[in-house]
This record gives sequence, structure tokens and C-alpha cells, in this order.
Amino acid sequence: MEHWWQQDKDTVAKALNSHLDKGLTTQQLLEQHQKYGPNELQQGKSEPAWKLFLSQFTGFMVWVLLGAAVISAFSREWADVGIILAIVLLNGILGFVQEFRAEKSLNALKQLASPMSKVIRNGRHHVVPSAELVPGDLIELEAGDNIPADGRVVWLTSHCAVQEASLTGESTAVSKSVAPLQRDAALADRVNMVYMGTSVSNGRARVLVTATGMDTELGRIAEMMDSIEEEMTPLQKKLEHFGKVIVTVCLVLVAMVFALGMYHGETFKESLIIAVSLAVAAIPEGLPAVVTIALALGVQRMVKRHALIRKLPSVETLGCTTVICSDKTGTLTRNEMTVQSLYTGHQWFQVTGTGYQPEGQFQQHDQPIQLDAHPDLVRTLHIGVLCNGAQLMYDKGQYQIMGDPTEGCLLTAGAKAALLKKDLDTAYPFVDEIAFDSERKKMTVIRQDGHQRVAYCKGAPDQLIRDCSHIQCDGVVRLLTDQDRETLLGVNNELADQAMRVLGAAYRPLDDTITDYTVEHVEKNLIFAGLFGVMDPPREEVKVAIAQCQRAGIRPVMITGDHKNTAVAIARQLGFFDDSSLALSGDELDTLSDEQLKETVSKIAVYARVTPAHKLRVVRAWRALGQVIAMTGDGVNDAPAVKEADIGVAMGITGTDVTKEVSDMVITDDNYASIVAAVEEGRGVYDNIRKFVHYLLSCNTGEILLMFAASLFGMPAPLLAIHILWVNLVTDGLPALALGVEKIDANLMNRPPRPPAEPVVTKRGGLLMIAQGLLMATCALITFYVVLNSNREDNLARARTFAFVTLACSQLFHSFNCRSLSQSLFKIGPLGNPQLIIATSISFLVQVAVVHVPLLRGWFKTEALSLQDWAIILAIASIPLWAVEIGKLIKGRFLIPDP
Repeated sequence: MEHWWQQDKDTVAKALNSHLDKGLTTQQLLEQHQKYGPNELQQGKSEPAWKLFLSQFTGFMVWVLLGAAVISAFSREWADVGIILAIVLLNGILGFVQEFRAEKSLNALKQLASPMSKVIRNGRHHVVPSAELVPGDLIELEAGDNIPADGRVVWLTSHCAVQEASLTGESTAVSKSVAPLQRDAALADRVNMVYMGTSVSNGRARVLVTATGMDTELGRIAEMMDSIEEEMTPLQKKLEHFGKVIVTVCLVLVAMVFALGMYHGETFKESLIIAVSLAVAAIPEGLPAVVTIALALGVQRMVKRHALIRKLPSVETLGCTTVICSDKTGTLTRNEMTVQSLYTGHQWFQVTGTGYQPEGQFQQHDQPIQLDAHPDLVRTLHIGVLCNGAQLMYDKGQYQIMGDPTEGCLLTAGAKAALLKKDLDTAYPFVDEIAFDSERKKMTVIRQDGHQRVAYCKGAPDQLIRDCSHIQCDGVVRLLTDQDRETLLGVNNELADQAMRVLGAAYRPLDDTITDYTVEHVEKNLIFAGLFGVMDPPREEVKVAIAQCQRAGIRPVMITGDHKNTAVAIARQLGFFDDSSLALSGDELDTLSDEQLKETVSKIAVYARVTPAHKLRVVRAWRALGQVIAMTGDGVNDAPAVKEADIGVAMGITGTDVTKEVSDMVITDDNYASIVAAVEEGRGVYDNIRKFVHYLLSCNTGEILLMFAASLFGMPAPLLAIHILWVNLVTDGLPALALGVEKIDANLMNRPPRPPAEPVVTKRGGLLMIAQGLLMATCALITFYVVLNSNREDNLARARTFAFVTLACSQLFHSFNCRSLSQSLFKIGPLGNPQLIIATSISFLVQVAVVHVPLLRGWFKTEALSLQDWAIILAIASIPLWAVEIGKLIKGRFLIPDP
């Protein structure tokens, strides 16, 4: 790409074969059209809806479930087939809806482009569709216009400014100029360029188009977004792996049980039915549905904490987040410029209060002062209000700024001293204005003060001090000495080192002889009044959230379009930048190779003046180290990195539609603390997923061991396939869901993040599932054996009923074991999860109905039980509950997996 910002306007026009006054000729236009094509963002091929829907059924776990349906169909268990297919279809529909809604990001990008443009061709003005613009076109822009292409400014009015927040992330409008830059510059510093997708906030300009379509900065972002492929979340990868393990276990068990059946002299059909029943027992049919519902419940809880989840698996991914890369403005800070310090009359003053609310005090040495005793301070505040183009508005219960935020905070500071703009506008009528421009770095307003006219001026201190000849101290005006200048410039540097934007204030009574209010006549021999120290302060709640992150082992990183010194100062105030931390600018980042960045990324806490490509590199460097990255963003410039990150976080208030569409989560209050709250919820959701996965699989293990042991000892199958499916989906399903809403552990954010590669079921956890499953299987097998060998004619059906009910009840009791993976039920209390009590009660009543309702008894081939039978079953079924809980008390965490 040509460095158009370093070339003068004549060179740019010549390079583009254009003319600064007449634009392109018709012939040149045709040639450029053929060379560059339309000024449009191209869209990659999107999948049709039907193909997207079918893709939901390609996951390995889905094929496992479909395999279970085929096996059930082979055994003519049609009820089993219907239930399994319903689960598969439900999960497919949920996934389709989620992905279909996520395919809108490029359309949102296209909406940023202006549909029509004012262009000069052959020396004549035209209004043409923006899609017809080509490099070399001379376009005209005015306040309110969306900029249709990238271009070099060749003419402008004074104080022409462009709002570039969507590309740079910084909310302050950028004043434009025509002069070439003497050095290479980051995108945010190219003051003589304009870019597609931004908008003119003030003034008018003529621009030579330098890039269109996919060659624009916006096009590069679109290209980056299109090149980023969606990856599975950690949970999806684990479930995929888990499905493969299940299939392997199924095949081995089915083969073994079938062989055992044939060995014991059973027919081929009988052996196959038993083997099929075991396969159904091994597959946790309800797991995908329970995981989906648990994630959805987590989404509902997060909404209450200002986090809106767009992609369900992201809830779990949040729980293993190790790095949070965040923008500065509006996320770590309030995005409300605030006057915090003043220096006037060679005295320091502090201003309390933050934001635009005009509440606060003026202090010295932390003590309130009387304003009447400090005329220099009053004069400085006076200038800040009178030389001001903003408005402080009260609307819907809060104060807002209309206009430039930096000017707005001066109005707030004045209002804290009872100097209201509406009152001063009346007392000191407006006469004229010399608008700000980027070369003078000042603005001046002339007002009538009684019989005299006074010029009030504010601007960059170094420029302003150079134009001052006097200074006001203690209410007296005297000559400005070299020592004064040195002191004032030192104060300016001191404030700048504290991440403050510094504005100087000066004034000058005008002679009646001055009637031509120009820079040459007015902005000289000024009387210096004071300096304002202005900053966008950190959010108070963010300091607490950052500390919480650090305790939780999560690394906060700032990525901002602001200047490095400002960013570092804010990071220090928030507590995540110290002497061992590094800060890099975008230019410094460009000097590092990908390998060098990967080696040093863990030491870098702040990135400043960065481009979209820089942000993408940072995210990829962290991911190359195996870290799980949450990346926040609001502007279009953030979209590629937000899409690339493991968790893309968009800002709900200031965020563009583009960023929201590619994000996994939207923070509705634009607050960093809400991201940390969402991480806590994500950890809680994953903890609960582990609880109900442990519960479901230990129950399945009990079913497998029961069926395998019976086959091994030559006994009839203790359970039918429909019994196993019923237990897996209905009896276990409700308690598993209730475990999914278990209260979050208070110490959750004091733990380090779990390793992303850690399986849902660890080796230790797997052994404990087998132990707990063995307990439940033993209880059911004992009841089955005893009843089977009783002297009743219907002893097989009755024995199966005993085994079926004993197993189901022991699993309901076992759900209380799984409420905590580290503490005994005797310690946390049995009533702490009312949803679990309700769920087990419903499941138990349904189980009773299966045994005692004649219609259901016929379907499930069960026998009615007496009260004595129920008492015996419940006593035996509760044995695993007491064994596990007593084990927890005696041996701590011996019988449970690590949390």
C-alpha cells in the first residue's frame, strides 16, 4: 500500500492520474473501473440454510446417539427409537438457530458504507452510488456524511473533524489537515487521511480516493474476518473425544457380553438382545440435552449480571479463560472526560467527582477551599466555560455532553463552581470565534464583557504559552518570565506523565481598534491563566474486578488505540502494570516476528496505537501458547480479533453491529467488571457440568456393571432396554438438570483457571465413577438375585422390577452425593438445593407410576410392589449414599474427583 499520508497532495493526484480541481475524466474513469471493479465489500460463499441444518448432525456424539437408535430399532424397541431421535432433532434445531443468527457480520459491515457520494468528474459535480467510486475520484464531504472510501484530504475548512472510533476505538473526533506527514504513522495518527466506515463530525473537505472495496482499511478487516475459521470450544472438543471413548467401550462390551451369552448356551437372538441392552446402558442418551439446558440456564443467570451470551458453548469456555484482552476507553475507564487537576497562579488544585455529574469540590492538600479566595482559579474556570462549543445537558436522570467530551468536562468543572454556561452566555454575549485547527492547536472565542471585548483562548499548553506575554498570579497580571515558562512546561509534562490530557487557558482584553478577529490580531500578547489536567478516569469497580482476576489466575491485558503513556498510567492505576511489565506501541510490535512475539507476549501488559492486524497477532500469539483468550471490542477495528478469540466480547452500548455479530458474548453495560462476573458464572457452569456428568456417568457405569455381572454369572438380563433408557433419560434427567443450577462455590474465583485440555472426566474421576457405580450395581444385583431365586411363578418379571426400582432409587439418592465434589452433604446441608429436592421427588413419583399404573406397567413389563417391598428397596438403595458421604467425612476427598 502506498504511504499516501507522507506525500503532498500534488504527488498523490499525479500518482492516481487525477486532478485536484476537476477529478477524473470519463476515459480515466472507465480505465479505473476495469482495473479496480466496484467499491463493494465482497462476501464469501455462505452455506444455504438446508446445508447448515444438516451440518448439525455431523458431530460424533450425534452419530453415537443415532447408532443407539439403530440398535434399538433392530431390537424392535420403538419407544426407545422415538425418544433418541427426538433428542437428536432438538439439539440439531438449537445449533441451527444459533449458527444461522451468527452469519450476519459482513452484512453489518456493508451497512457502514455510504450508499451515495458527491463526486467531481470532468470538473462537474455529480451524485453517484458509492459502489461506482474508483481510486482517483475527487469526492466532497461535509458534516454528517459517512465516508464511502479511503482517501487523502486535499482541501478542507477549518476545524474539519472525523469520528474514527469505529476503526481506532478512540471516541474523540480527529481534526484533519492537508499537510503531508514527515514520518510513517499509525492509522490513528494519519490526520490527512479518511477511511471508509467513519463519518465527518464537523466541517467540509475534498478527498482524493486512494482505495476502494476490499483494498480499504474496512475491506482488510472484512478479509481478516472472512479468513478466520470457527473452531470447536473446549467443551465441544471434550464431548467429541468422550463420544469416541463411549463407542470404543460399547463395542468391547457388546462383543464380550455377546460371547458370554453364547458360551452360557443362550440362543443367538437372546445373546444379541442382552448385548444391545448393554450398549444402550453404556450410552448416556440424555447427556447432550442436559448439557444444552444447563448452558441455557447459565445464560439466563448471566443476563442478570449484564452478560448476554450469543453462543451456548461459550458459557463453558468462559470458565477456563486465562487472559482477558480489553480495550481501555469505556471498558476499563468511564469514557467520561473529567477535570482532575488545575494549576493556576503557581498553585495546585484537585477536583473531586468523576464523570459529567456536576458534583464535587475544589481542594488543596485534600482540604476543601473557598473559591472567593482564589481569583486565578475562578478566572481559569471562567475561560474553560466561555471558550467552549459543547453543551452540558440533563436528560433522563443523568448529565450528558453534546459536543466534544474534552470541552464538556470543562463545563462540568465550571458547574462545580456554580459557573453555568447558560448564565455566562447571557452575561458575556458571543461576538466571534476563531475555530480550532491542528496546526495552531488552539481555539479562541471573543465575547462582550461590559464595554470591552475579551478574547478567551484554550489549547495545547506549549503552543499557548508561546503566544502569552503575561500571566495572572493572585489576581494580578504581570509579565511572563522565562522562569514562568519553564515552570509551566514542567507542570504540563508532569500532568501528561499521569495520563492526563492537558489544556492551557489564557485571555486578552481587546483594544477597540481591533475589528478584524484573525489569528494574527487576536492570538498574541495573551495573559496566561492556568492549566487543566483532564483524563478519562478508571472505573472504580474495575479495580476490584482486576484484583479478582489476578486472584483467579487470569491475566488482564490492555489493547488500545490511545497513546502508550496514557495507557500505561491507567494500567498502573488499575494494578496490572509494574516494573516487570512491558508496553508496546503498534510500530514496536511491527518490528517483532511472530515467533518473537510468542516469546515475549506473556510479559506485555499494554499495547498502544494498534491496528486490527496487531490485535489479531496478539490474540494468535496467546493462543499459540495454549491460553484461552477473551477479547473485548466495540469498533469495527476490533471485529477480527473478537472473532479469532476463544471468547469474543462485544460492548452492548458503544459496540458496532459488526462486532456484536461476530462476538460470543455482549456486555450490556460496557463494564469490565461484568466480564469478570461472566467468567465467574462460566466457572460455576463448568463446575456444575462436571457434577452432573459425574452423576450421569457413574449411574451409567452402575447399569453397565449390573448387566455385565449378570451376563458373567449366567443370569438373565436384570433390566430390559426400555428400563435402561427410562433411567438414563427420565429418572436421571431431572436430577442432572437440578445439579446444573447448584449455587456457585464462594471460593470459585480464588482458584487458578483449569487447563483447557483437562478432560471432563479425569482418570481419578473415572475410577471413582466405577467405584460408585459398583456400589449401585451391587445393590441392584443383590435384590435381583434374591427375588429371582424366590419361590414365585413370576419371579423373573418381579426380580427385574426390584432391580429396576432399586437402581433408579439408588441413582436418585446418589444425586445428593454429587451436589459437592469436595464437601460432605453433612457439611453443606441436604436442603441447600431445593430444585434437586423437587426433581428427585418428581422422578421418584414417576418411578412409582411406572410400577403401579396398569398401562405403564404393561409398557415397561413391571410388577406391582407392596409397601414392604418399597421399604426394603429404599433401604438397600440408600446404602451407596451413606457409603459415599461417610467416605468423604473419613477420608476427605478420597471418594470424589478434584473440583
